[in-house]
Amino acid sequence: MRHGARRSRWFTLMLFDTSFRRELARNFSATLVVLVTIVVTVLIIRTLGQASDGRVNPSEVLLVMGFTVLGYLPIILTLSLFVAVTATLTRMYTQSEMVVWFSCGRSLFSFMRPAFRFAWPILLVIALLATLAWPWSSQQISELKDRFQGRADIERVAPGRFIESAAGQRVFFIDKDTADANSGTNIFITDNSHDKETVVSAQKGHVEIRNNARILVLNNGYRIETDGKTGDMRDTEFERYENRITPEIAMPAKSDSPSVITTRTLLMQRTPRNLAELSWRLGLPLAAFNLLLIGLAITRSNPRVGRSSSLVLALVTFATYYNLIGAGQNWIGRERITAGAFMLLLHGGTLVAALAWLLWRERTWRRRPDTLPASPVTA
Repeated sequence: MRHGARRSRWFTLMLFDTSFRRELARNFSATLVVLVTIVVTVLIIRTLGQASDGRVNPSEVLLVMGFTVLGYLPIILTLSLFVAVTATLTRMYTQSEMVVWFSCGRSLFSFMRPAFRFAWPILLVIALLATLAWPWSSQQISELKDRFQGRADIERVAPGRFIESAAGQRVFFIDKDTADANSGTNIFITDNSHDKETVVSAQKGHVEIRNNARILVLNNGYRIETDGKTGDMRDTEFERYENRITPEIAMPAKSDSPSVITTRTLLMQRTPRNLAELSWRLGLPLAAFNLLLIGLAITRSNPRVGRSSSLVLALVTFATYYNLIGAGQNWIGRERITAGAFMLLLHGGTLVAALAWLLWRERTWRRRPDTLPASPVTA
C-alpha cells in the first residue's frame, strides 16, 4: 500500500510538472513570435525613417535593424516569459484545473519549481544579452552611423534634399533627373568659410576625374560672395565653373556613451553615469526573475471580467517595473541615490513583496474550504 501510494504521488508530481512546463513553452513561443514580429515591424519603419533623414546608410538598414533587435531581446524575452506564466495560470484557473491540483496537495509554491525549471535557460540568456550583447550591439550601431555621417561631402548629396556637409560649413541641394550617377540639374550650394558666405547656383553640373582628383564642374549659373566683415558683395555669372572637391571627412569623435562601454569597464570605472548604465543591465535579469514570481502571485480568474484582465494587469505591471528601472537609472546618473541602495530597494523589495503575496494567497486558499458555508440539502 505504501509503495502504491508513493508511486501514485510520484506519477502525479511528474504529470503536474510536465503538463505545466509544456504549456509554458507553448505560450512562451507564441508570445515571443508575436512580440518579435511587432518589434521588427516598428524598427523597420523607424530605421527607414532614419535612412531617409540621412542618419543611416540605406544599404545598411537591415544590419542596423538586426543590431537594434538584438539589443531589445532581453526586454522581449522577459515580457514573453511573464505573459506566458500569466496566460498559463489564467487558463488553469478559468477551467478549474487549479482546483484539481490544489485538491491533489499542490500549492502555489509548488508551481515555482516547474516554472524555474522551464525559465532558467531564458533567464541565463537574458543576463548574457544584457551584459554582453547589449553594449556590443550599441557599439556596432554607433560605428555604422558615425561612419555614414563622416563620409565625404560629395557622397552626402542626395537628390531633392538639402544636405549639410560633414564639417557643417556647406549646404547642398541637387534636383537629380539624370541616369548618370555623377551628374545632376538645378544645383544649389552655400559655403560659410574664411569669413565669407558664398552662394552658387547652376542649371546643371557633373563630376570629372582628373589626375586622381575629383573636379566639380557647374554650367550656366551664378556665384554670389559676401564678405562677413565688410558686407561687400560680388555677383558673378558664369557659363562654366570648376571647383576641386577635397575629401573633407569629419571623423566623428569616439562615443563616450555608457551604453557602448563593456560591462567589465563599467565595473572598473564606477562613475555615476557608468553605475547608472550598470544598474540598467543588471536590472534586466533581476526584473525577469521577479516578474516570474509576480506572475505566479497576481494571476487569478475573475469570471465577471474575463481572461483579458490578467493580461492587462500583467502589461501594466511590466510597464511599471521597467519605468522604475529607467527612472532609477536617471536618479543614479544624477547622484540622487546610490546604485546599491536603488537596486536593493527596487529588486529586493519586489522579491519580498512577491513572496509575501504568494504566502498570503496560499493561506487564503487553504482557509477557503473552512469558511465556505455548507451546501443546502434538497429533498
